[in-house]
Amino acid sequence: MKDPRLATLAKVLVNHSISVQEGEKVQIVGTTNAKPLMKEVINAVYEAKAIPFVELADDELRVLEVKQAPAEKFQLRNKWALEQYKDLDAFIQIIGEENDAEMSEVPAAQWQMGRSHLKESHDYLIDQKKWVLLNYPTKAAAQKARMGYDTYFDYLIDVCSVDYKKMEEAQRPLKELMDKTDKVRITAKDTDLSFSIKGIPAVMCAGERNIPDGEVYTAPVKDSVNGTITYNTPCPYQGFTFHDVSLTFENGKIVKATADNTEELNKILDTDEGARYIGEFALGLNPLITEPMGDILFDEKITGSLHFTPGEAYDEAPNGNESSVHWDMVLIQRPEYGGGEIYFDDVLIRKDGLFVIDELKGLNPTNLK
Repeated sequence: MKDPRLATLAKVLVNHSISVQEGEKVQIVGTTNAKPLMKEVINAVYEAKAIPFVELADDELRVLEVKQAPAEKFQLRNKWALEQYKDLDAFIQIIGEENDAEMSEVPAAQWQMGRSHLKESHDYLIDQKKWVLLNYPTKAAAQKARMGYDTYFDYLIDVCSVDYKKMEEAQRPLKELMDKTDKVRITAKDTDLSFSIKGIPAVMCAGERNIPDGEVYTAPVKDSVNGTITYNTPCPYQGFTFHDVSLTFENGKIVKATADNTEELNKILDTDEGARYIGEFALGLNPLITEPMGDILFDEKITGSLHFTPGEAYDEAPNGNESSVHWDMVLIQRPEYGGGEIYFDDVLIRKDGLFVIDELKGLNPTNLK
C-alpha cells in the first residue's frame, strides 16, 4: 500500500527544494530501497511538466568499483559527469542506507584520490545547478537511530515535512545579525572557543538543499579560531564513528585532536593542509530534531545545537580554506547535554539551546513547530 505522505514529501522536494519549472531536466539518483519515494518524485516531476532521468545506485557495487580504481577511472568519470551535468537543470539524490560501515572497506587514500579527480564535476553540479539531498528511511538507519522501523519512518517524514516557508522567515533576523557580527564566543562543558566571522556571508538553509533542513551557516575567518571545542555527539566519517572528539586551535589550526580513536582521527585531519582548519560554523534550528542519531543530515540540524566543521568551506560562505575533507561535528548546548552559551560581539544570543534576544526568539522550538 502506498503511503500518501511520500507523495507529499516528493512535492516538497520537487516544488520547494529545487523549484522545478516546465521543461526542465531533472536527474533523480537513488538506491533501490528508496524506490517508493523515487516513484513519487518521478510523478511529481512529470506533474510539473518537467523531464525526469533516473539512476539507481548500490553501495556494495560502488565499493567494489572504487576501492581498486586507478586514477584514470576517476578522471574519465569526472569528464563524463561534467558533460552530463551540463545538460541538466536540477538534481535530486535519495540515499537509502543499508550498511553504515560499507564504505569503510575503501582505503582513505583511495577516497582522497577519487575526490580530487572528481572535484571539477562535483563543484560544477553544486555551484551551477539546483540540487537537494535526502536520506530515505531504512531499517539500517532506524537501527543506527535506535528506533523501531515504523517509529523511525514516521519520525523522518515528520522532520522532513516541517513548514519551511515559516522557518525561512524566522531565519532572516539571524542571518542579518550574523552578517554584521565580528566576534563569536562559544562556551560549554570542556569548550571555550573564540573566532571571527567578520565579512563572511551567512546563509539560510530552509529546505532548498538538504531535507530535513534547518540551519544558518557561515565560516570563521580562517586564522581567527582559538581555544577548545569538545563535541558531545557521535562524529561519523566514511564508515567510522568517533566519540568524545575534542579539538584545540591556535590561530585557526587544529594543534591537538583527541577522541576514542585519536590515531585514526588525526589521520583524517592530516589528509591535507586544509583539514586542520575550519570551513563552516552553523547553528541547528529544526524544532523536531532533538537527539543525535549518527546521521549528519539530521544531527547537524538538531535544535539547540551548533556544528563546527574541519575542512572545505562552501563557496557561499568562503574563508579561503580548501580541503578534500568537510566533516560536520555537532555540539548540543541544551541543558540535558550540559548547556552552553553563544555570544556575538560579547552579547549573549543563545543560552542552553534557546535564543534569548527578542529578534531571534522566533527560532526557538515552541515558535517553529
